[in-house]
Amino acid sequence: MNTLTNPAGSPGTVPSEHVQPVAAQGGNDVVLAFDIGGTDMKSGIILGDLAQGDVQVRDVQRHPTPLEAGRTGESVCGRIVELTAVYRAAHPELVISAVGVTVPGIVDEEAGVGVFSANLGWKNFPFTATLTEALGLPVGFGHDVGMAGEAEFRLGAAVGKKDVLIMVIGTGIAGAVLCDGSRVAGGGYAGEIGHAMVPAPDGSLAIMESLGSAGAIARRYTEATGTAVSGARDVLALAAEGDAAAKTVWKDAIDALAFSIAQCVSILGTETVVLGGGLSMAGAVLFEPLAARVDELLTFHRRPEYLHAALGENAGLIGSALKARTMKDTA
Repeated sequence: MNTLTNPAGSPGTVPSEHVQPVAAQGGNDVVLAFDIGGTDMKSGIILGDLAQGDVQVRDVQRHPTPLEAGRTGESVCGRIVELTAVYRAAHPELVISAVGVTVPGIVDEEAGVGVFSANLGWKNFPFTATLTEALGLPVGFGHDVGMAGEAEFRLGAAVGKKDVLIMVIGTGIAGAVLCDGSRVAGGGYAGEIGHAMVPAPDGSLAIMESLGSAGAIARRYTEATGTAVSGARDVLALAAEGDAAAKTVWKDAIDALAFSIAQCVSILGTETVVLGGGLSMAGAVLFEPLAARVDELLTFHRRPEYLHAALGENAGLIGSALKARTMKDTA
């Protein structure tokens, strides 16, 4: 059972008075998780028997990511240490036994190093070593989408599957790939499906997310018509009304997404595609034409099953908690 507890019903701070004491569940079950983004960093307490699928997410908070030129890695770690103290003070009934941290960019999970992040500015920063020394706790460290993919695989939409592509479609596109039940890390470079090359409408090659992402859909419609739209949702609405430019932009997006999925099916044997991110909320308008186009691109291959991501915006926190629990158990 997945129990996501956020009484406020929003990604903002959950007032501590709403969080019920859980000391009876055992201090060893408590992980404090952090999901670091380019604009803000999300944190939350993860409880429950994760091995049995009992996930409780509590006191979810968002804070600005401290962007300090040349020192963002140090600043992020410093803020994690500060917030850990805040959580401990707010929840004296809990004993935090491990900390989980996910970050974007290229990540060496085994070494605990943020290899490179263009947006956040670090290069070869030792997150695990820095935080372990500062906190005195086991630290699970991983890639943000990779850890979200692990969570969907172990506790969410892809439970019981073996060969899975988790694709998060938002302003950009990122993914996690699992083969034979294990996530492919590729030294931190695997899963960058948004940067895979696909055929462009003019016959050239293009980066997939430049056609298939929600951001690209809105941008390309505006470029084609001179009419600004607020997002991909507006383009989908216009396409449903028969707008020719909107229909073309949407078809191009479907073609780009389908090409990359078909490549994963034929090269990796992908049997399950889990779609998350803002564009996945389009539902059947996305899922049905995408499945049909992938089917056209395949020959003898098994056709993948398409599932909607189940864990929502807390998937990264849950994934980092899974990694942290593993680190604690092997420490």
